[in-house]
Amino acid sequence: MGDFDFLTGRWSIHNRRLRRRLVGSDDWEEFTSTSEVRPIFGGAGNVDEITFPDGTSGLTVRLYDAATGRWSLNWASSDSGVFFPPLFGSFTDGVGTFHGDEVQDGVPVRIRFRWHRITGDSARWEQAMSADGGQTWETNWYMDITRQA
Repeated sequence: MGDFDFLTGRWSIHNRRLRRRLVGSDDWEEFTSTSEVRPIFGGAGNVDEITFPDGTSGLTVRLYDAATGRWSLNWASSDSGVFFPPLFGSFTDGVGTFHGDEVQDGVPVRIRFRWHRITGDSARWEQAMSADGGQTWETNWYMDITRQA
């Protein structure tokens, strides 16, 4: 519990994201977004709303399960209005690693989120996908976040 306390507040986010995933592309797009995160359940969770420059938004609900010592990360986009399948994981030595399963363009994929480079005013989030059950990974989205004053 409290692993995501660092994330409370307002953030400016530099995004670097592959335009096409799992096809061997090296065509990246870069853009800035903003996010606001607030704690819930006395630190056993938080809610994160991110606003993208195209006018869409995303919502993450992170919840800590004290019985397992793991977090669930639950993401929804304003495009669909429904939650994607959750990712589950924990922090070890200052790095949070979370895994889940979903479908990307009709293909079942393994998803990995990683939180690292965490300081009081910055952090990095990465998303990677694997179409071969986790044997190989393609990191397709980086978010470098910086606290707003």
